[in-house]
Amino acid sequence: MIKAVNLSKKFVKHVADKKGKTKKTEEFLAVNDISFTVGEGEIVGILGPNGAGKTTLLRMLGGLMEPTSGAVCIQSADGEELRDVVEIKRHIGYLSGNTKLYHRFSTREMLHMLGEIYQMPKDVIERRTEEIFEVLSMQEFGDNRIEKLSTGQTQRASIARCLIHDPEIYIFDEPTLGLDIMSADAIVRFMKEQKERKKTVLYSTHYLEEAQFLCDRIIMIDKGRIIAKGSPNELMEAYKVQDLRSAFHAIMDAQNEETEEMAE
Repeated sequence: MIKAVNLSKKFVKHVADKKGKTKKTEEFLAVNDISFTVGEGEIVGILGPNGAGKTTLLRMLGGLMEPTSGAVCIQSADGEELRDVVEIKRHIGYLSGNTKLYHRFSTREMLHMLGEIYQMPKDVIERRTEEIFEVLSMQEFGDNRIEKLSTGQTQRASIARCLIHDPEIYIFDEPTLGLDIMSADAIVRFMKEQKERKKTVLYSTHYLEEAQFLCDRIIMIDKGRIIAKGSPNELMEAYKVQDLRSAFHAIMDAQNEETEEMAE
């Protein structure tokens, strides 16, 4: 289980004048007082337009960024609240588009190295590697250098990196972005399998059909705040539409109208 408690993240931006010179600095909240809980065996989609704060939120949940205020609480499967930073990271598998891999390694070599970092026994590393190759259909290219892999194959290698220590929580930021259909389907299938294994899955995506198919719940954010939440069916029923894409646009239209009214 993972819980966000009144999470906020403040940044400073530099505002330039017409000549391109810095005129002043302004503070803004990329994430503004967000709270929610995701339990085991649940897939929750984090949706929103570009710049909404999705990646900042996921980075705080994954322990890659310190919140300005609020807290992230992680519970193990036996209900124990984890406080040690190293132990927390053992429970999380984090994937983002900015993940850098060791290009001169094969995926197998990379997984073995990571397994040793996690202090896993060699026989467990071997077994987990073979399981991961099967789950992600990597048998044909798992021993090829990562620098020689296609975009879809490299993305699967990135996901494999998140799996070696068999975490209880997966945080995926745009895991299927730019992938071919076969690679994207393999990743979607993987997320469904993790739900069946009672894992906790959070992920952001711009592919709303994918979110409608996968998610138990949706948390939609804009300008750092939650503006809608519920199951895909609940959101579609609330806005009297037939698909999540239409619900997304209806929610954003309502949000923009509210912003315009406040500005008048």
